Amino acid sequence: MSPLTAYRRLFALAGPAYVVVAFLGRLPLAMSQMGTLLLVSSTTGSYTLGGLAAGALAVANAIVSPIAGATADRIGQRPVVLAQSFAGAAGLSALVLLTQAGAAGGWLVLVAGMTGAAMPQIGPLARVRWRPITGRAGRESPQLVDAAFSYEGAADEASFVLGPALVGAVAVLIDPAGSLLVAAGLLVVFGGWFALHPTAALVRGSRGGARTKARILSAAFGVLVVAQLLVGVLFGSVQTGATALATAEGMPGVAGLIHAMLGVGSVVAGLSMAWVPARIGFDKRILVAAGALAVLSAPLVLVHSVGAMVAVVLVLGFAVAPYMISNFTLGERIVPISRVGQAMTLLAGATGIGYAVGSTVAGRLADAGGYAPALGVTVTAAWLALIVALASQRTLAAAPQR
Repeated sequence: MSPLTAYRRLFALAGPAYVVVAFLGRLPLAMSQMGTLLLVSSTTGSYTLGGLAAGALAVANAIVSPIAGATADRIGQRPVVLAQSFAGAAGLSALVLLTQAGAAGGWLVLVAGMTGAAMPQIGPLARVRWRPITGRAGRESPQLVDAAFSYEGAADEASFVLGPALVGAVAVLIDPAGSLLVAAGLLVVFGGWFALHPTAALVRGSRGGARTKARILSAAFGVLVVAQLLVGVLFGSVQTGATALATAEGMPGVAGLIHAMLGVGSVVAGLSMAWVPARIGFDKRILVAAGALAVLSAPLVLVHSVGAMVAVVLVLGFAVAPYMISNFTLGERIVPISRVGQAMTLLAGATGIGYAVGSTVAGRLADAGGYAPALGVTVTAAWLALIVALASQRTLAAAPQR
C-alpha cells in the first residue's frame, strides 16, 4: 500500500468531519500559549511576566493532562474532553478580563495556570482513536497506523502554524486580547464537537483494575519524555525570542507569524514520514532528526532581523515533525494498549513543561539582553536533543514494541 493510498483510506475510515474537527479542536491550545505570552507581555511591558504566565499555563497543562489522559483511558474520552473544553474556554475569558482590568501579575500567572489545567490535549487523544478507527476496516494494518501517526504529527505542526498565525493576525487587526477570546470560542465549538463525535465511543475505556494497573514507565519511555521536554524548550524559547525581536523592530504582532514559520516546513516533513521505509528503526529516525535540529538551529545565533529569523525558523521546521512523530509513534508502541491515552498525554505534557522552561528562561534573558540570548536557549535545546539521542540509541533499539 502506497502512503497516498494509506492516507486516503485513513480519511475515508474516519470521515471528513472527524478530520476537520480533530484538527480545529487542537488550535485553542496552540493559540493559548502564544496568546498569553503576547497579551501579558504587551500589557505589562515585561517579557519575564509574560513568560511566567505562558509557562504557568503550559506547566499546569503538562501536569494535569496525563491525569486527564489516564481518566479518559478508564471512563472514556467524551466526559473528560467535554468538561475540559468548557472549563478551558472560561479560563481564557477570565484571563482576558483580568488583564484588561490591570490585575496584579501574581493573579495573571495564577489564572493562566488554572486555565492551562483545564485545557484539553486533543492532539494526543486523537492519536489514541486512530488504532480502533483503522481496526474497523477488519484486520488492523500497521501501515495505516504509521500513516495515522505521521498525519497526526503534521496536524500538530499545522496547528502550531495556524494557531500563532491567528494570534498574530487578530493582534494586528484587533488586539492581543481578541486572540484569546477567539481561542475560547473555538474550544467551546470544536472541543465540544470532538468530545461528542461518534469516534469517541471507540475508546470507551475500561474500569477494570487489571488493565489499568499495567506499567507505563520504562527506560525507553523516559528517554522519549526527555526528548519531548527538549522540543518544548525549543518551542518556548523560539516564541519568546521571536516576540523580543519583533518588538525590538516595532512589530510585536508579527511574533506569532514568525513562530508559525516553524510549522510550515514541519507539516511537509511530517506528511513525508509515511514514505520512510519500515526497516529504518525509530532509534535511527530519532537520531537523524535530532542531528538535523542541532545543525539547522545553529544559524539562529546570527539572526538580527525579522526576515532572517523567518528564513532560519522555516528551515528548522523540517526537522521538528520527524523528531516528534518518531517520539510519539515509538511511545505508542512500547506502552500497554490500555495506557496509550496516558502515554500520549505524558509526552505532550513533557513538551508543555519544556515550553514553560524555555519561555521562562528565554524571557529572563530577553529582559536582560534582548532576543539574542533568548535564541541561544533554542540552540542549546537542539544540541542537547542530539546528545540525548546519541546516548540512548541502545535503549531505544532494545525497547520491545507491540
